[in-house]
Amino acid sequence: MTNSKINSKELYGKTALITGGSQGLGFVLAKDLASRGTNIIFNYMRSHDKARMAEEIINQYGVECLKIQCNLNNPSSIEKMFEKIQTIFPSLDILINNAASGIQKPLLGQSEKDWDWTLNINTRAPWLCSKNAIHMMKSGGTIINITSLGSSKVLPYYSTIGISKAGIESLTRYMAIELAPKGISVNAVSPGYIDTRALRQFPNWEDMLNKTNQNPAQRPLEAQDIANVVSFLCSEAASMIRGQVIVVDGGYSLL
Repeated sequence: MTNSKINSKELYGKTALITGGSQGLGFVLAKDLASRGTNIIFNYMRSHDKARMAEEIINQYGVECLKIQCNLNNPSSIEKMFEKIQTIFPSLDILINNAASGIQKPLLGQSEKDWDWTLNINTRAPWLCSKNAIHMMKSGGTIINITSLGSSKVLPYYSTIGISKAGIESLTRYMAIELAPKGISVNAVSPGYIDTRALRQFPNWEDMLNKTNQNPAQRPLEAQDIANVVSFLCSEAASMIRGQVIVVDGGYSLL
């Protein structure tokens, strides 16, 4: 699937930070914005090789690209990431809180450590990243939080992840109201299941993918479908969409 044809110049020259942008959906989001002329910053946690490969591909679009190793479970690591960003980029236009993690266990099988890990990365980190980002959005900007269907549907092995995603959807609404006077729009995008490395961590990933592919749109959901919506939300055409959770799943969640 190709990227959508929003005004090709509208995102040109802007700067976006995508958390977890070295692989999976985050990389597709970064690549899509780069194809529209947006400078890209992305963080990664462990894989230097994947980060280097992502950087090389993004550079092919002729935009600036900065990769930063950052542990989103650690608030001081987040602060250092933004300190580094500010030494290179004078401002930030777009923040996409995409990175996520979690332990695939039933709720009562989760330890306190499991709970803290998941909530820290999936809910606290987007809040901290947003707090830092708004100081760089001097002329307004866009914040997009990536959530999931598990925020409102009970899914196997998804307990604390679903709870954390419900939290980020509530965070989206509160931030949308508080940041509107600053010219910053905040929304969330909730994708259906996409065949990524993250999805394949679940014991029942094949069943999840088969179910979501049987959607009313009658074709598999692709990461580019999500990227098209994200890019639209970054455009002026979406300026009056605030605090919403946009579900992109081909109608699967309606069945």
